[in-house]
Amino acid sequence: MKDGAVTDEFDHAAGAYDRLVAANPGYHAHLRISARRLGLPGDGSGLRLLDLGCGTGASTAALLHAFPRARITGVDASDGMLEAARAKPWPASVSFHRARAEELTPEWAAEHLDGPVDAVFGAYLIRNCPDPDALLSAVRALLRPGGRIVLHEYSVADSVSARMVWSAVCWGVVIPAGRVLTGRADLFRYLWRSVLEFDGRTALLERMRRAGFASVAGAPLPGWQYGVTHTFVGRRPLDTRGGPADVR
Repeated sequence: MKDGAVTDEFDHAAGAYDRLVAANPGYHAHLRISARRLGLPGDGSGLRLLDLGCGTGASTAALLHAFPRARITGVDASDGMLEAARAKPWPASVSFHRARAEELTPEWAAEHLDGPVDAVFGAYLIRNCPDPDALLSAVRALLRPGGRIVLHEYSVADSVSARMVWSAVCWGVVIPAGRVLTGRADLFRYLWRSVLEFDGRTALLERMRRAGFASVAGAPLPGWQYGVTHTFVGRRPLDTRGGPADVR
């Protein structure tokens, strides 16, 4: 499925998306775990957080739960998803913008966020980007030196059992439920296939290192998604005199 078609499918599914994810045990709890794994101090006072691929706001809510005093900006390419997100009650510290995550620049951050951000959270984002390396480069440029990134993502390529669990859940639950709630199953068949084709844990960690992130690590989420869904963490090095080659 081409990138524009993926966005169109998310637009179509936006109205039913929250009902779909509500049927996934641990979905919101896992997002909150990954948000806490950013390792930011205190309640987030004085911090600027960027939620890329925010969708209907589930990941934004996880950030707000973990860091209630932070300034949080959600970004998504789907008008339908953003409409659903904006319809929810949020404090004044939360805002939303429509943009493609990989096209954001430091100039955009200066205009909309008053400068570089302290952390970027990307839930189920990088797998849906046509150029994952361009996304990571963009994120690195948006972060202040020492700023942190968390990717919350499915990754099953390194595990036969995880691939089997993923396929069983998709064909037994996700695809049929998606068809019932949205009237078609294209997005959910894409979801199944995209996860099988995406980086394994080792490959994604290496991709993050090549993009110039330091202190890169991954950890699984608990429950039935153990080995299927992971938190990937990293930070922009404090030394900004050069690019990715500066990472030690």
